[in-house]
Amino acid sequence: MYIKRIYPIIGMMKWTRWETMLFFVIALIPTILFEVFELTWLQIPWTPIALVGTALAFVIGFQNNAAYGRIWEARKIWGGIVNTSRTWGMKVKAMVTNEYNSNPVSEDSLKKEIKTLTYRHIAWMTALRHAMRQKKPWEVFMNHKSNREYENQMHIPERLNTLEDELKQYLSDKEKEYVLSKGNKQTALLNLQSNHLKKLKEKGLIWEFSFLELENVLEELFTLQGKSERIKNFPYPRQYATIGHYFVWVFILLLPFGIIPEFDKIGQKLISDFPFIGQYFIWAAIPFSVIVSWIFHTMERIGRAGENPFEGTANDVPISTISRGIEIDLRQMLDENDDEIPKQYPVMWDAQM
Repeated sequence: MYIKRIYPIIGMMKWTRWETMLFFVIALIPTILFEVFELTWLQIPWTPIALVGTALAFVIGFQNNAAYGRIWEARKIWGGIVNTSRTWGMKVKAMVTNEYNSNPVSEDSLKKEIKTLTYRHIAWMTALRHAMRQKKPWEVFMNHKSNREYENQMHIPERLNTLEDELKQYLSDKEKEYVLSKGNKQTALLNLQSNHLKKLKEKGLIWEFSFLELENVLEELFTLQGKSERIKNFPYPRQYATIGHYFVWVFILLLPFGIIPEFDKIGQKLISDFPFIGQYFIWAAIPFSVIVSWIFHTMERIGRAGENPFEGTANDVPISTISRGIEIDLRQMLDENDDEIPKQYPVMWDAQM
């Protein structure tokens, strides 16, 4: 249990190792100038540094709360998509019948209509998740070297397969061509669903009340789609993210100039009782400065990691896995054979490591 608790710390240390080396250099240079070259005037009173650190703590706290709020809202939206999708599959299967049809059709024809509506819904989820994975100009998290290292260990289906290839198994060629010609492909698919329901109502395969119920489900899907698109298309305000990032580096650069004199004073007091320790105690300012710098910087970077919950990072909402899980549920509702139903996407990376 204790080893598992250490895994996240080890992972974060590996994640921030390049910055940690820089923190060491930033703390080492002022210490050498102060102790070796005796430039003792290179110091700053601790009070202004503490004030900057206090302000920075508030900024980072606000940023982390806002970023977590975006992640949690995105997860709730896709949780709603899960529930509404299952509702769609259940209602389509129950409401497309010959019960109110004066000219009954065969059972195979009914199953074909139900399968078309179900598969088109899977196509809608596929189009939506591909839209959520499209890169935006403000999504720069993967530009960092250590973030790219983790990206190589993750399985992002939208980066391995094109939308056109994935839609082939769910839509007819005519519908696929129509959808791909539109700017908002997921909206086009819901529009096809609505038109299909209207035709089924006119044929008598859907009762008028059932038609209204299914249209309400489509309306809920439109609402969830719009909420997901809102998070994707509206970035975390740059003024908050930028000021936090700059404040962190100002604090990191000032920190050694406040810590070194304090450790020097402590070392002077220790010389009488512990000469060896007191003589070299000032060098302990380096690891202490590195630790404090690492804590503030890592907290700020964690906030940046959660700003865009659909970017495709390790901590994003797993929309690919969610979509595949819904597809499995819907196709099992159609009583398809297990060998026809795709398996869940493989887990390529253990976040604890």
